[in-house]
Amino acid sequence: MKNDEPKNSRLVYSSEHGRICPVCGRPSIACSCKKNPERASGDGIVRVQRESKGRGGKTVTVITGLPGDDYALKAIAGELKRRCGTGGTLKDGNIEIQGDHRDLLVAELEKKGFKVKRAGG
Repeated sequence: MKNDEPKNSRLVYSSEHGRICPVCGRPSIACSCKKNPERASGDGIVRVQRESKGRGGKTVTVITGLPGDDYALKAIAGELKRRCGTGGTLKDGNIEIQGDHRDLLVAELEKKGFKVKRAGG
């Protein structure tokens, strides 16, 4: 970096390599940070809890601690949503299922071979 450039500038495109990843600074094709996002390794226990805080009073069931990458979690989330007959999403490695389906989800996850605990109150 030249001395006259501001310190907050960064390379976003190179005519030689194309787009540059803003996180690792490598070309987008060779970027490894987006393909394999790092997740905190848990204790091997999947936790299922009910939340309604910050959702306008709507209740969701949150599943945390599932191992796997985003593609595997998306597939599991799809199966669980179909089993519950409701919607949901995958956010930051946690699966959110609309409504209170803790009992059903605990049973389904145990069938899949996960060690599951109910968390929260």
